[in-house]
Amino acid sequence: MPSFDTVSEANMVEVKNAIDQANKDISNRFDFKGSDARIEQKDRELTAFADAEFQLEQLREVMLTKLSKRGVDVRFLDNGKIEKIGGDKIKQVIKIKNGIETEDAKKIVRVIKDSKLKVQASIQGDAVRVTGAKRDDLQAAMAMLKKDIKDLPLEFNNFRD
Repeated sequence: MPSFDTVSEANMVEVKNAIDQANKDISNRFDFKGSDARIEQKDRELTAFADAEFQLEQLREVMLTKLSKRGVDVRFLDNGKIEKIGGDKIKQVIKIKNGIETEDAKKIVRVIKDSKLKVQASIQGDAVRVTGAKRDDLQAAMAMLKKDIKDLPLEFNNFRD
């Protein structure tokens, strides 16, 4: 039976490349000269360091630009609160979301059931598996999910025929 998985996960290779580009861009900018502004990455967590809140905002803007140019959806980012560290320096932890949360998965299943398409949806951990008798029904379900669910960055993988 044909099926596919609906997932929400960022391409971490592209995220790493975008962060490297952003750090290189920041080191060359005149308004960041002499400051300790940088972005560090550990697994699914980014930490932005800056001297002032204005610089942190500029740092995030550069990072978002680089991420979007590399095709990473910025809806994956979950900004934490701004913390003061030694002296006048500040930092902000930005988490990269991975997987579909239970409420969102239930919403996807409800949208698919309400659509009256001849497909079934089931929650499989942090993904939603959609199965159907025909490939055309599955492609229609993909198009409908892209159109109806705007608040989540959805990707479709594991397509089986």
